[in-house]
Amino acid sequence: MRLDALPLSLVLSLLIRVSVDHALAAPSWLGQPSSLPSRGLHIPLLRRAVARRDDDELGRWAKQQKQYVEAKYGRPGSTTSKRSTGYNLLVNQGLDSSYYGSLAVGTPAVAYNVILDTGSADFWLIDSTCTQNCDGLPVFNPSSSSTFTNGSKAFSITYGSGQATGTLATDVVQMAGFEVNNQVFALCSQISSGLLASPVSGLMGLGWQSLSSSGATPFWQSLYEGNVWDEPVMAFYLTRFLNESNVNAEEPGGVFTMGTTNTSLYTGQIDYQSVPSGSVNYWTLPLTNLSVGSSSVTLPSGSSSYAAIDTGTTLIGGPATQVAALYALIPGSSPGTGNYEGYYTFPCSTTIDVTLSFGGKTWSISQDDFKMAQLSGSQCLGAVFAYSGLGNGDGPAWIVGDTFLKNVYTVFRANPPSVGFATLAADAQSSVARLGVPTATIGAVSASVTGSGTGRTLQNAALPHAIPRFAALLLCALSASSFYLL
Repeated sequence: MRLDALPLSLVLSLLIRVSVDHALAAPSWLGQPSSLPSRGLHIPLLRRAVARRDDDELGRWAKQQKQYVEAKYGRPGSTTSKRSTGYNLLVNQGLDSSYYGSLAVGTPAVAYNVILDTGSADFWLIDSTCTQNCDGLPVFNPSSSSTFTNGSKAFSITYGSGQATGTLATDVVQMAGFEVNNQVFALCSQISSGLLASPVSGLMGLGWQSLSSSGATPFWQSLYEGNVWDEPVMAFYLTRFLNESNVNAEEPGGVFTMGTTNTSLYTGQIDYQSVPSGSVNYWTLPLTNLSVGSSSVTLPSGSSSYAAIDTGTTLIGGPATQVAALYALIPGSSPGTGNYEGYYTFPCSTTIDVTLSFGGKTWSISQDDFKMAQLSGSQCLGAVFAYSGLGNGDGPAWIVGDTFLKNVYTVFRANPPSVGFATLAADAQSSVARLGVPTATIGAVSASVTGSGTGRTLQNAALPHAIPRFAALLLCALSASSFYLL
């Protein structure tokens, strides 16, 4: 129906009513631009589930997870003004295996899904010229962006599950209402099989620049150093669907927030613990206590118990001696073999209360997370495995991934360098679930910085961090000469 056949006053009344109704239906924790204490953005996450694995598939997956951590952390240093806040809804992919969010690259901006990984510091996308294991994956086409600049430096990053190789480039990158001009990133023309699953197009590293294989300043660090955040923090809330029945192929996965914290997703105070001096590359904390019930595992002091807090790792990896001591406190546990080497099994009927501390409060791991999967019969596979970490001052002895992070609200603070945890709000998952499944979108930019190396120039835009879709349609309608009811 053409709206130009209706009186203009009636058209505007209808559009305003739709916009207001849409805003009122939004969850209260998202807020409206006019009511927010700061112009901030949050990133909702989406969880993408897969079919339940049989024992062989699970074994291959478990082995791949262990190899991924060993490759990722076993070779550190190898080729591996007015301020704002912002959010991004995330996707949890593969039964809580990974979480991804959306960003936009180029001019005009095109949206892509990327894994958000605090355990690395490079940003890369699949190139349109990709010739290896890219079928069905969304790719970046350099010719479609007027601001793209190709580089000549080769790029390569290695994971236990494979490798991605290509060349470096620069372009405009937007995420959660923020923008970095001339952001250095990699376009990968070859990736190993299984490294990504549709609809993911790459990976955004959220570690420190000192960890970057390319040497480029990470997107988040450019924003922090450009002084565009209300607070020097990034925060994650991750949902849980592991060991639940009747799970859809895609589920809301949580929220990633930059420049502030979302007080509706946690209760009490955030327990910040400092990143050890000289270890500001990974987001590292000393693991000071690991217990099963009232019994504790003996942990060495110093760097031999440093733990990387890593959203890009699914499970928890640690030194073989301490991992064996942990499972020794679980009745009926036994070491795995074959693909399960480094893992442990235990009776599924066993009630397990595993807790961790990083020098402050003690935090529990839900049994739903610790019991990673049920094998044939009555045996379950534990989510903590032994890996060949370094732990000698050159790298973290422990890798603490989503198995733990789903149980807390996690804040990565740039200044002073620290990581904080807080108790989740009781309705956090239900609040996020009401949002439905997010898709890759392009939003308004509230603040931007120029350059991902040195010499940044701050730019500010007096725009709200998020405009409801129907409100945006209203703004477009006000400037149009004719109207259509869509």
